[in-house]
Amino acid sequence: MAGRSSAKLSRMPEFQCTVCGENFKVPQAALDKFAGWEPKYCRKHSPSKKKKTARPAKRSGGSKREEHLTCAQVLAKYDAGPRTGVFTDGSSIPNPGPGGWGMVWVEEGEILAEAHGSDEQTTNNRMELQALIEAYKALPADAETTVYSDSRLCVDTTTKWAPGWERKGWKKKGGEIKNLERVQELLALYRAHPYCPLEWTAAHSGSRWNEYADSLATAWMRDEL
Repeated sequence: MAGRSSAKLSRMPEFQCTVCGENFKVPQAALDKFAGWEPKYCRKHSPSKKKKTARPAKRSGGSKREEHLTCAQVLAKYDAGPRTGVFTDGSSIPNPGPGGWGMVWVEEGEILAEAHGSDEQTTNNRMELQALIEAYKALPADAETTVYSDSRLCVDTTTKWAPGWERKGWKKKGGEIKNLERVQELLALYRAHPYCPLEWTAAHSGSRWNEYADSLATAWMRDEL
């Protein structure tokens, strides 16, 4: 009995809620049913009104889940959202597993800089943090623009929670600080760019440059950028 129970648990990949940061598990069968789906919410914070196993959130005006579009396809399909700013995204499929990050800096719809990278073994949050790190590294110290991330967890970590953890010797109530080195590096870069606020933006809501950053973050899965 115990052996069969352990086997079942091993087929339930673990994710981290982008709202509260708590870990939760999703059956592999559910992940297989929705190819490309990346669970982001625990049961408590699921957008679904029915408290069942987390399902892809329904959104208006954009794709309901990963479309795996090339950058050119994104530009052809989407035109909504801010035309100026630095847009970032990161993911791993499955989570944990191989993943990537992407960032694009645009001014009035014109690309000034973009970058992307990948890791053979990572997590969604590591890649989200890495995307933000690379974004701030690309900006001059006197830059004045908004940096966008669709990870509420990373935005709140940087702007709300990390300064408090720092004051307490990089400790937090309730356990370890995950991805501590990345959190520390991002906080330092964020502070070094006082005119580049960090803001959350909804994922897959039809925003052209958020979708573009998502395309960069998943470029490692395609032959064509």
